[in-house]
Amino acid sequence: MIRVLIADDQALLRGSFRLLVDLSPDCTTVGEAGTGVEAVALTGQHRPDVVLMDVRMPEMDGIEATRRICADPATAGTRVIILTTFDLDEYVYGALRAGASGFLLKDTPPADLLTGIRVVAAGDGLLAPTVTRRLIDEFARQPEPTRPLPRQLDGVTDREREVLALIARGLSNAELAAHLNLSQATVKTHVGRLLTKLAVRDRAQLVIVAYETGLVGPGGLR
Repeated sequence: MIRVLIADDQALLRGSFRLLVDLSPDCTTVGEAGTGVEAVALTGQHRPDVVLMDVRMPEMDGIEATRRICADPATAGTRVIILTTFDLDEYVYGALRAGASGFLLKDTPPADLLTGIRVVAAGDGLLAPTVTRRLIDEFARQPEPTRPLPRQLDGVTDREREVLALIARGLSNAELAAHLNLSQATVKTHVGRLLTKLAVRDRAQLVIVAYETGLVGPGGLR
């Protein structure tokens, strides 16, 4: 069973998400939090596989709560999905930097939300296409990368750089395979090697590395 913690300051939304999760045969809710402080505390207590995290909450916002959860070795295995709305796009970059494994919009269809939980629980990152586009726009407003490209991507092969750049564009493994004329198994191997070499835990963090190192920018490869 995938163990899920729901963090949102609106009781109605928490109840709706809980009902949806608990009706799924492979998921169960282990707790609800109405503030960021509660989210951090309950994550430490229950060690859920996935936290559905709202951004705007009292006492501590979802980004800081995510940062604390992901930075604590005791809860580092917990994955965080940020549930966002269009008016919260400015938080996408900060939440990914804090360690969030992905984003979904709050109007995501129920079946897609459950799929997202399963994807993230399995160790993959999750970025809704609309959020990915806004993430790219956010990077367009950022100053030049602060980390030098050669040091950060040392040891990454040309093919792996190509895969990394396409991941940053939001392509799935199937789309990567079609674009590069490779098998999905080969693509999965490349992605796994990138995760190991760059010391990140999922695709969402690979997107951050690709942009922060300057490998890609809003206009494409640099």
